[in-house]
Amino acid sequence: MANTLIIGDIHGCHEELLDLLDLAGIGDNDRVISVGDLVDRGPDPASVVRWFRARAGSVVLCGNHERKHVTGTLSYSQQITRLQLGERYQDDVSWFASLPYHWEDELVRVVHWGLFPGVPLEQVPEAVRAGTASGDAMLRARFGERPWYEFYEDDKPVVFGHAVVGSEPLVLRDRVFGLDTGACHGMRLTGLLLPSLRLVSVPARADHWAQVRRQWQAPVLRTLPWGSMTFEQIEKKIRSLQDPELGPEVLDQVAKWASSLRAAIPMLRERLDGEVARISAEAGGEFGRVAASHPAASWLQRWKAGRLSPEHLGCSSPQQLVTLAGALGCSLEASPPL
Repeated sequence: MANTLIIGDIHGCHEELLDLLDLAGIGDNDRVISVGDLVDRGPDPASVVRWFRARAGSVVLCGNHERKHVTGTLSYSQQITRLQLGERYQDDVSWFASLPYHWEDELVRVVHWGLFPGVPLEQVPEAVRAGTASGDAMLRARFGERPWYEFYEDDKPVVFGHAVVGSEPLVLRDRVFGLDTGACHGMRLTGLLLPSLRLVSVPARADHWAQVRRQWQAPVLRTLPWGSMTFEQIEKKIRSLQDPELGPEVLDQVAKWASSLRAAIPMLRERLDGEVARISAEAGGEFGRVAASHPAASWLQRWKAGRLSPEHLGCSSPQQLVTLAGALGCSLEASPPL
């Protein structure tokens, strides 16, 4: 009789996936089901995705991490995954968009995260099944601060992931199984074998997320549009990306670059003064007509009329300051030296 192996959150831990399949004795005719969150935080999401996409007899649910890629809600871990998946990223995201939000047969129910006990799975909002922030709000509105699975009384077992339950799986009343045992955080990868309801688990080979965060910091920062951000947005982004485990070196380079651009403003004021004085002397009452052909025309006219702030010269972003500097015959670094 063929077995079914339901696997908790893999999060790009490909070697641990292979270890678990080997331990469980999974053969070509067995079914393998992922509760979702194949990607993000781990070292090799590309190989995990390739394995599931290539294997007949596999099922993958859409977890909140796949859903973030589909909706374009990319925080740090998704930005890393986008680089890790490389040129196949868009094709994989299209595949993520096709994934179901639950799986059920006569033996078991499987969701990435939540459900409403007693309500058919297809009637439960996708956000609840996937474990999004809005889905969690729906669960709190229905159950308060108690987890939904404490209200589950059906005889059919239910299996889920999403919430790290510790290094050992959560088992309640032999019919509620929480399988996210923190593989990407250096704990374990866990699966449930059917029809025997036997748990199998392998240790993680490292605290992958800690390593991946450090390894990919600079590559991710290089992809961000620093030049078109406002200076306020740059400061906010730097604060949001600060992580005591990563060290400040790379973010310091961004902060120093932004500060060096702002430090050039007094020099640019002098350049504007010089150009206004030169054009006024040469053109007399025809300042507007002559200045209109200057590369810095807009700034010159506003500066002469007193409509430019001396603090920022009408430049809210690095890109604007770099453009102004170029128009005045000097150069500034257009991007941080990452």
